[in-house]
Amino acid sequence: MERLICPSMMCADFSSLKEEVKALDEAGTDIFHIDFMDGVYVPNFGMGLQDFEFIRKATNKLVDVHLMIQNPAEYVEKFADMGADIIYFHPETDLHPARTLDKIRSKGKKAGIAINPGTAIETISELLPLVDYIMVMTVNPGFAGQPYLAYVEPKIEKLVQLQKDYHYEVMVDGAISPAVIERLSKIGVKGFVLGTSALFGKEKSYQEIIPELKGAL
Repeated sequence: MERLICPSMMCADFSSLKEEVKALDEAGTDIFHIDFMDGVYVPNFGMGLQDFEFIRKATNKLVDVHLMIQNPAEYVEKFADMGADIIYFHPETDLHPARTLDKIRSKGKKAGIAINPGTAIETISELLPLVDYIMVMTVNPGFAGQPYLAYVEPKIEKLVQLQKDYHYEVMVDGAISPAVIERLSKIGVKGFVLGTSALFGKEKSYQEIIPELKGAL
């Protein structure tokens, strides 16, 4: 089964963003991952609308957006119209998450939920028939460079097991190292959002790193 490599563009070199996107694209990136934060749901600010618009225009690959914000439904149409292929949000930030998932799909986009390390599967079980992707956070959301939280892995395994009853794919995001990729791919995880633990800020080029990571799958 093909696995997806998804660079977290928050970790890219913004002094040469055009070159970064081109190099990542040519190296075999599957999905460009863009974090959007409001400074309320998480105590930080991520990338801006202009960053999203630039990356969307610079590649024909899939682009997702991870909404770490309150009231994400208010932004679904904006990001859908700007060209997001997949829209993730955290269900606890939305009074009517099922309606927001339907809104994403009604725009012809893939609907995803992001679940935090402390979020139990039981709290989102009613949404499982409605999602295309579940992105499990393996760090607490809002900051790059945090340590990987291995205690989340049983939850990942359970979500993979539940796939037989639904139609979603399991993704992971947060301090994903090559060793974690190898381990979780054996469990059945589909996609890996990658930052500084495996992809950015390395001596090797993206053209070397991404094929190696895909080879580890």
